[in-house]
Amino acid sequence: MRVAPPAAPGALLLCRAEPPAVRPVAHLLRERMLLAPAGDGWSVLVPAAKPWLTGTDPVDRVLAGWAGALTVGAGWPAIALWWDDARSGYTLASGFRRTVGYVWLADGTPVGEGEAMRTFAARLGLDPVLDVEALDGLTRPDSAADARARLLGLIAILARTGVALPAGLTPGEPTDRLRSVAAAQGAETIEWSGWRDAVRAELDAVEESPLGPWVRGPKARLLGAAQLAAGLPLTAWGLKRRSGGWTAAGAILIAHGVLSLAYDRMRARPGD
Repeated sequence: MRVAPPAAPGALLLCRAEPPAVRPVAHLLRERMLLAPAGDGWSVLVPAAKPWLTGTDPVDRVLAGWAGALTVGAGWPAIALWWDDARSGYTLASGFRRTVGYVWLADGTPVGEGEAMRTFAARLGLDPVLDVEALDGLTRPDSAADARARLLGLIAILARTGVALPAGLTPGEPTDRLRSVAAAQGAETIEWSGWRDAVRAELDAVEESPLGPWVRGPKARLLGAAQLAAGLPLTAWGLKRRSGGWTAAGAILIAHGVLSLAYDRMRARPGD
């Protein structure tokens, strides 16, 4: 089997939403990233830093936490693509549902569960026959395919859902190169600037959304309270474990809960 050259750890985050919907949630991650369109109905986030080199979690755990945080208060899924010198893989997060993922060794040897691929296909609405068959091919031994080739094969399958990564944003490339390529192509910088700006961005996103006028009333208040109730212990758990991703997920839930209640209060119609 062909041995792949060592790869520096790196990652990309694919979000099944347009950049305006991703922007306010990405701000709440409190990480510097670059945001760009990635096809019809998709966006890509390119990490600008490398917390997996300075923290306790490896790149796959960092990305799983980020993907979960991005989707925990949103109605769209996120796919974390990650790689290092030993492995590559993906993690699919979709709200509170259990994350699914798959891993390949550097030489392309599959070490994941085939059921994960079928769950992946079902959650993204892929073709249950043709696309699942193509995904199954990524779980079978192939002496000509290393880990990078496996990720490229996954991207090719996702292209059927509209994914089209900007030129040069290729899985397997070093983080510094991905960041430079994204910046050169005019990707938007997402950088934490405090809770005030984050809240303003979130409220603007709600106002601009077609759902804005409906995000109020008893259901909105119930949802806001539920998000607060879930976010507080999740944040405490993340802080205890020093997990940046899950701490961010809890913080995002708290922010969404507060914003739901605040928006409902500020936009309440007379007589509501």
